[in-house]
Order: sequence, then C-alpha cells, then structure tokens
Amino acid sequence: MGYHSRSGDGAGNARNISTLIVWLCAGKSTRVRDDRRHKLLSEFDGVTLVRKSARAACCSAASRVFAVTGHRRSDIAAALGGLDIALAFNPHFPSGIASSIIADWTAAYAVGFDGCLIMLADMPGISTLDLDRLIAVFKDAGGRAIVQAAGQGRRGNPVILPRSLRSAILAMQGDIGARHIIERSGIPVIEVDIGEGAHVDVDTSEAIVAAGGVLKG
Repeated sequence: MGYHSRSGDGAGNARNISTLIVWLCAGKSTRVRDDRRHKLLSEFDGVTLVRKSARAACCSAASRVFAVTGHRRSDIAAALGGLDIALAFNPHFPSGIASSIIADWTAAYAVGFDGCLIMLADMPGISTLDLDRLIAVFKDAGGRAIVQAAGQGRRGNPVILPRSLRSAILAMQGDIGARHIIERSGIPVIEVDIGEGAHVDVDTSEAIVAAGGVLKG
C-alpha cells in the first residue's frame, strides 16, 4: 500500500509537527433498529467497539486523543475507563455530526496542534498502523496538506485537517462532515491507501454482524 500525493515538498520540519486525534462517539445510533442498543457498545472479540477504536487511537503516534460524547455519555465513558483520552460532552449532539466535530476541535485547539485527525468511532477496520501511516504522511508534508484515508479507489476516513482550516470547521452546521471543507479548501490533498477499512462503518445491526461484531449494550 502506498499513497498518492498532490502536495509540494514540506517535510523540512516533520519532527516538530504535532497531530491530535479528535474522536467522534456522540451519535444516537439511530440506524440500529433497537432503542435499547448502541452500536458503539457492540462487541468485537469480546471488546466493545468504542473501546476497540479507542485503543487504536491511544496506541498511535498522535500527541493526544480527544473524544466527544453525547448519547449515553455515561455508558460510553465507562467503556473507555482507564484509557488516556480527554472526554468532552457535546450537548448539541442531536443536531448532527458537525456540532461534535466543532466540540472536539475546540477542545483540541486550546492545547495547540498542527493537524487534527478526525476519527469516527464506528469503523472497526481502522488500526493503529493505519493511523500512524496517515500521521507520518502529514508530518512529511510539513503539516500543510489534508491527508485522507482511501481504499478501493475512493476517499474515505479518517482524515487529517491542518490547523489553518479552523474558521471553516467552526462554520460547519447540521449532519454534515468535513467533505465539503476538503473539496473547497484549496489545500493540497494526499490520499493514503489503507484498504477497505477506509469505508467500513457499522451503522446498522446487519453491518455490525457482517463486520464480525455482536450487538450488545
């Protein structure tokens, strides 16, 4: 696996480039057709999905991990017990993913970073190695490019956004992710092929089972 770059060479200060992970786990899991269940509390090999994803983030080369909670915040926090993650609650989570990205970004911005890796908590195929490859490419680009996971010839998730996109992030609204920001930013984009994991999310009961999980919680 390699990556395709459309950026210039900005690797001179790679060692000084910091990347934080902002990790989204606030959603209501509405596509799982059981109000008693939460997709992030489903289990993969005996470990809740939310903890599995969190472990991948915590073991990565990121300087720090910030997670935003919302729906069933106490259950999610309990599942993350003992992990080195800074938790932030988003009271506006019913309005859509944009409010969660803003909440996480704001918390991360306060401590300073060059790049913010936006990670969805419902992607069981994302590994620490995948995250480290994205982070390494961002550092090699001098922190001046968008770095996006791809697979099967299509862009996917996660994605690293440079600090310079702060204004565009804070202007986001509704249930819309960062795709339109990436398309309109004018910043070079580097695609990193991590395989099918870039597109595997588990929004439904059927998807959880197909990915090898057991719906619980």
